[in-house]
Amino acid sequence: MRIGIDLGGTKIEGIVLSDDGSEVARRRIATPPGTYDDILLGIRDLVAGLEHAAGASCTVGVGTPGAISPATGLIKNANSTRLIGHQLDKDLERLLQRPVRLANDANCFAVSEATDGAAAGAGIVFGVIIGTGVGGGLVLDGRPVTGAHAIAGEWGHNPLPLAYDDERPGPACYCGRHGCIETWLSGPALSRQHEALTGRRLDARAIALAADAGTDTACAALIERYCHRLARGLATVINLLDPDAIVLGGGLSGIAALYRRVPALWTRFIFSEPAHVRTRLVPPRHGDSSGVRGAAWLWPKA
Repeated sequence: MRIGIDLGGTKIEGIVLSDDGSEVARRRIATPPGTYDDILLGIRDLVAGLEHAAGASCTVGVGTPGAISPATGLIKNANSTRLIGHQLDKDLERLLQRPVRLANDANCFAVSEATDGAAAGAGIVFGVIIGTGVGGGLVLDGRPVTGAHAIAGEWGHNPLPLAYDDERPGPACYCGRHGCIETWLSGPALSRQHEALTGRRLDARAIALAADAGTDTACAALIERYCHRLARGLATVINLLDPDAIVLGGGLSGIAALYRRVPALWTRFIFSEPAHVRTRLVPPRHGDSSGVRGAAWLWPKA
């Protein structure tokens, strides 16, 4: 059996999966508020509790914000800043006295959906996170791809492709550039666009609901433009990676219009015959559980 740990800023969730993907045990604790060492001890105790519940010793995989720098072996780019500059994988291996596999949380999402989720059986899977930010993960034959700089799949900090005149230079991004995909397609970005258009502040979910109900023409137009921008962004991913499936996750993945409109729009931007674009755009099967399940599946079936 295998344990998956989803290390978040406010909670740490753990799960035990059997070889057939069934859930044996699940536990959640609040992320300790103290030091980096407190986080390590919290994970140690969570693993011990899960193994006690499962009645077996397990492999351990961890999904974490940020990534391990190939240059230094230290965590970088994590919004949980206590992790930055530490050898999280090695420290956990010493504490748990076993090998530990660690991956970015977006990669874990993609691994989950590629293993026994919405893209099960697909050879090349791109997992997209569209929520507070925009991220992604790439999986080949069930294994996450990290890359030379541990940034494989991070499409959110590329410029929005084929930008129109009114989309240039684009909103400022925290990364220091303008017009990144994240500045157009995140939930907060959609909310800001609505406010600029109408003078009213709605969150992304409320905008999508109003558009779907057909009660607000401004919201409907905004969602249509969102779909167009997402189609341009994902068409570039398809042109580069040619994936079998793209799975959407995060808070905006529940917008039903995306699965209908984006594949209809992206054909004009993909370097293939429009009638023969085979990449599937699908919602996640495991939803919010994909991160912790994907961490467990970092140890695939033998």
